Parts: sequence; C-alpha cells; structure tokens
Amino acid sequence: MITRQRLAAGVCALLAALTAGIAFPTGAVADETAEQAAPKVELVLDVSGSMRAHDIDGGSRMSAAKQAFNEVLDATPEEVQLGIRTLGANYRGNDRKTGCKDTAQLYPVGTLDRTEAKTAVATLTPTGWTPIGPALLKAAGDLDGGNGTRRIVLISDGEDTCQPLDPCEVAREIAAKGIGLTIDTLGLVPDAKTRDQLSCIADATGGTYTSVQHKEELTDRVGQLVKRAADPVVTPVAVEGATACTSAPTLKSGLYTDREEFGQHRYYRVDVKPGQELRASVSVAADREVNPDYGVLLRAVTVHGREIVRGEAAGNGRTDVISTGLRYPKAESDDENAPAETVCLQVSNSFSAASGVKTAPGMPVELTVDVVDGPDQASDVASFGLGRGWWLLGALVLTGFLAGVLWGWVSRLRIAVWRTN
Repeated sequence: MITRQRLAAGVCALLAALTAGIAFPTGAVADETAEQAAPKVELVLDVSGSMRAHDIDGGSRMSAAKQAFNEVLDATPEEVQLGIRTLGANYRGNDRKTGCKDTAQLYPVGTLDRTEAKTAVATLTPTGWTPIGPALLKAAGDLDGGNGTRRIVLISDGEDTCQPLDPCEVAREIAAKGIGLTIDTLGLVPDAKTRDQLSCIADATGGTYTSVQHKEELTDRVGQLVKRAADPVVTPVAVEGATACTSAPTLKSGLYTDREEFGQHRYYRVDVKPGQELRASVSVAADREVNPDYGVLLRAVTVHGREIVRGEAAGNGRTDVISTGLRYPKAESDDENAPAETVCLQVSNSFSAASGVKTAPGMPVELTVDVVDGPDQASDVASFGLGRGWWLLGALVLTGFLAGVLWGWVSRLRIAVWRTN
C-alpha cells in the first residue's frame, strides 16, 4: 500500500493532475474529510556497537543519527504523535539471548515535547546487539489503536543479529494483520546484505528503502517520512489489473492500488456515459533501486485498442514516485438511452532493475479514477491538448506579430535616418 506515499503518493498524484490540466478526482478523495485519529510515527534507531564507526562525513554513525533526530524533532508537524524506540542500546554483554531482547521505548508515542525528546536522544551510546525483528514487533505494538496513519521509520547500519526471528518475516506478519502500518527503512552502510534485508522489510508493508551515506541525506529523508504521515490519507482498494483490456476489471470512481512488474502493462475498464468526463491519474512508486532513464504512461483506449488520450512522465536519476494523469470528456447524446462507452485505462512503465535488485513483487501502483458530469461550457474541454491554453497561445502569437511589425518599422526608420546623415 502506498498511502502517501505514497502518499506520496497523494501529493505527487495531485501535482501530476494539475500539470495535465485536470482537477484532482473528487470521488476518490471524498472520504479524506472523515474524522481520523492523529497520525503516529515511531522512529526506531539502531544503537548497536557498530554505530561507533566513523564513516559518515568524518563523524560517527551515531552522531549523524543524533543530529538528524534533533533537526527532525524541530520540524515535526504539531499534529503528528511521535515516539522513539531503540534497539541494542542497553545491554553490553555477550549473552545472545539477553542481547536479542534489548529494545526499549526511549520516548513514548504521543504529543511531542521537543526538549524532552532531544534530551533522551542525547543520552544514547552505541552498545550492543542488533535485534531488528523484536524491535519491529514492539514498535507495531507502540502504534496499535486508532485509524490514522501509522508509520515506522527504521534506521540501521547492519543486518539483524538475532536470527532465526527473520525481520523480513516479522514485517510480512505485520502487513498481514491489515492494520495499515507502513515501515520505511534507511541503511547507513551500502553493503548488499544490509540493503537486501532492509529492502525486504520495506517492501513487505509498501514502504520505501533508502541508502544514506551523508548527514544531510539522513536528515532530509527522515524529515520527509515524518511529514508524510501528516498528509491526508485515503485507503486504496486493492485491485488486480489484467494483461488485456477484454479481461480487465471494471472500476468505479475511487482510489485503487496494484503492483506492476518492470516493463509490464496493466489494464482497467471504466464505463463513461454520454455527458460525463473521465479523470484519472497514476503513481508508480520506485520502492527499490532502479536504473536511470524511466517513465510511466497512462493511456485511455477503446476496447479495440485505439488511443483516445494519454498522459506520460519521464525522469532520470533517483526517484521515489513518478506520476501522470489524463482527462477524457464524453460528448452528450440526444438519445436518452445511449449506452455508456467502455474506456480501458492502460498503465505501463519503463523502469529497469538495478543490478542484484529483485523484480518481484512488482512496484506499487496507485490509480485514481473519477467519472463526473461533463463541463457545461465547451471552453472547459481540452482542445487538442491545450484546453484554455488556446487563449494564452493566441495572445502570445498576437503579441509576437505586433512586436515584429513595430521592430521592423523602427529598424527601417533608423536606417533611413542613418542614410540621410
């Protein structure tokens, strides 16, 4: 699930919709105004002995984490209830059984007292083991209750040292409970084993994995994730798109989530009656490392495959989500019994996996669909993709023409005066 991502997802989809010249679908966001509990976030910090290493901008990993936490605490939105949990912070011995129970809540989830939280963070010293699995189980319990956004942000510099309690399986168990809890992970060491484990944890709950090697990167990313929890949330409905239009599921206005493999095409059907307008947007989350040069395409096509309208976006470099949208008005009909037109939405992407990155499961897809009454005035309907941009285009052409005539007249006058002199 990509809620805000993804939502990121909601904010990015809104920007894409505005860029495409469309309004964000009202039907899909109708329940955003419903009363919801305050968003909750718990920062889970690895305080194991390896955090003493000095390899982040000349300082220790622990000092980088403390600095990031202090800046994030200052910027945390008032409406977010935030807590801090540690792992490996208290037990200094060599007994594995005891070390794998070493997780504690440093600051309880609730209304944030910034001074108290900073004071608690300042006391931390790299100490013991790395019980990621037990810490995630406890953190899920810390966030239990309520229907608001719940997010765990895990910062670690290594693999879990408390197998056989696999933290990836723990994350899958949390996701299977259906409580809408997202786990985002940040890795301070770019080795393959750490990356694979933290990526697996994030993938299991629809979260994101980020590799960070600088203080600013760590601060910015943790801050983004905390603020994301405060974004309005709509719970998407899970749907499975088809590989062909003829077998695609029929969608009504709403917000939907699916998964799409690299380079795959997914189809969904929408019925549009005469006098209605279809508005749609899609966001594809890059929840793992991908190669540069990528794009996402959203097409509205007939059941026979003829393209009606399209929206597309492309990028190059690091991204968390890429979005695009489209708008299709269906002309009114004099026949009151005129049938609805079946429009197929095709979602495709041109992502490719980086070396060693798993391609399954597919990347999270969030699709917004809204079918509304068509605009009353023809000027509100897109014209050759420009919509009301025709007014601006006409004004620019006229201004350019007049400027050219004036400049030509002035130039001729100057030449005439020069020749006379």
